[in-house]
Amino acid sequence: MLQEFKDFIAKGNVMDMAVGIIIGAAFTAIVKSMVGDLLNPIIGLFTGGVDFTNNFVVLAGEVAAGTSLEAAREAGAAVFAYGAFFMAVINFLIVAFVVFMLVRYVNKVKEAAEAKEEEAPAEEAPAGPSELDVLLEIRDALKK
Repeated sequence: MLQEFKDFIAKGNVMDMAVGIIIGAAFTAIVKSMVGDLLNPIIGLFTGGVDFTNNFVVLAGEVAAGTSLEAAREAGAAVFAYGAFFMAVINFLIVAFVVFMLVRYVNKVKEAAEAKEEEAPAEEAPAGPSELDVLLEIRDALKK
């Protein structure tokens, strides 16, 4: 059973998947930073600095007017945080678009590389003697 496990781990697909997960986790941090630190401030400029994160409705509990979502949650109030959900949807759409653009670019690079490989003429193997030539040579050698 231990040998089977070693064989399973040594397969290329498992190693490729592990590398993909590690790179994906690192890429997630980059994309989150790009959305949070670069894109959201730009979007905020166009929307007049509107941040929907603190928009919520109190379902149960006492919360003073003008309280932030975080403070309402800390007070133990049941809140319907539609603003946070809306911002999460916006962030998802931005991340999905960025990932789409990256995948699209990678696919174009792959297609260009494949097109180059197809354009490159394959070297012709040196033409050796045919089967008939070899048989004739053997016949001639036996005649001598």
